[in-house]
Amino acid sequence: MYRERLPRTWTAICVGLYLAHVVRLGFDALPEDAGVWLAVSAASLLVLLPCIAVPVSKAVYHRIVVDPDRGVLRVGRERLPLADIDPASVHAALAQPDPAAAARLVASARTVDAPVPGLRASDTGAPRLVGGGWGAPMGMDVVVLATRGGEALSIATHDRKAFLTALAGALPAPA
Repeated sequence: MYRERLPRTWTAICVGLYLAHVVRLGFDALPEDAGVWLAVSAASLLVLLPCIAVPVSKAVYHRIVVDPDRGVLRVGRERLPLADIDPASVHAALAQPDPAAAARLVASARTVDAPVPGLRASDTGAPRLVGGGWGAPMGMDVVVLATRGGEALSIATHDRKAFLTALAGALPAPA
């Protein structure tokens, strides 16, 4: 079983800075101004929450699990049977070189599948984004695979090689 681990560096930095801020305020304000300290600490959460919303969104909509025992590829909120994925497209994607950081940024910025007329992937002719999100997070690599029915699918991943290697190992060899 392959499970993609999302980096937690950004979340750790944001939470660490918030806690350092709250502790520093506590040294200055406690015990005399406990109410002010609580109010400022709570108001500081309004800055912290948007900063950690993106990593939480990545965990919900772009987590990847390849489970060959159950025959399922799970991406975010979607489950795709491994039997529906074209092995030739996986091996073709695996043969491609890893894109540079700038290419990943451009690809992730262009991968939009919002439920708005004109921004749907089907409206623009782009592959459907798998997972339930409206777009690929900036900097994530976007892998395009095909189903046996010919539908093109975009999957956002942090580790292209590991994901495609695990998926290729779970699928039969291409004909």
